[in-house]
Amino acid sequence: MAVERTLAIIKPDAVSRGLTGEILKRLEAAGLTIVALKRLRLTREQARAFYAVHRERPFFDSLTEYMSSGPIVACVAAGDNAIQRWRDLMGATDPAEAAAGTIRRDLGLDKEKNAVHGSDSPETAATEIPFFFSALEVE
Repeated sequence: MAVERTLAIIKPDAVSRGLTGEILKRLEAAGLTIVALKRLRLTREQARAFYAVHRERPFFDSLTEYMSSGPIVACVAAGDNAIQRWRDLMGATDPAEAAAGTIRRDLGLDKEKNAVHGSDSPETAATEIPFFFSALEVE
């Protein structure tokens, strides 16, 4: 299988609670390699652009306000089947429904403040990664 890449975001709630190192440690312990990494703060407009696919959903305004409320850490993780492996490590969107031992179950606060985001398909990853990283920034 070819090496796959996925976008992983550590959300504002996890960054503010000092969980960046713990989440990155879990990502690497799962056999994924960090090939790009940065800390930044999205503007509301940038958050709206990133989550544009959810524009018609009832949670869109709340999500984009939250994602622009504080710093995030964005990274590109690479490895065999990286997208599914990262999604499995994250767990279900709602921490209360996530499997034991997943990031969202262990570190998430609620359905919105669930600590992390990840690409859900190769097509999504191909759009999400360049939103945050230029080709020169990704190993």
